[in-house]
Amino acid sequence: MREKYTSHYAKLTSVGYASRSSTPLGIVSKVLLRHSALSTTQRCLGKISDAEAMRWIDNLYG
Repeated sequence: MREKYTSHYAKLTSVGYASRSSTPLGIVSKVLLRHSALSTTQRCLGKISDAEAMRWIDNLYG
């Protein structure tokens, strides 16, 4: 367990939760992380599986 929590740690924790909770990647990228390019967010979060991408698309347009 971490002894000291920083604002950066809190931000990454909330981004991780949001990305696993079907929050669209564009929202995570632009609103939570304030990245200007989606590719930056993709590098930070790692590769997105096809199943996860389809789940986000279904939630957006389903």
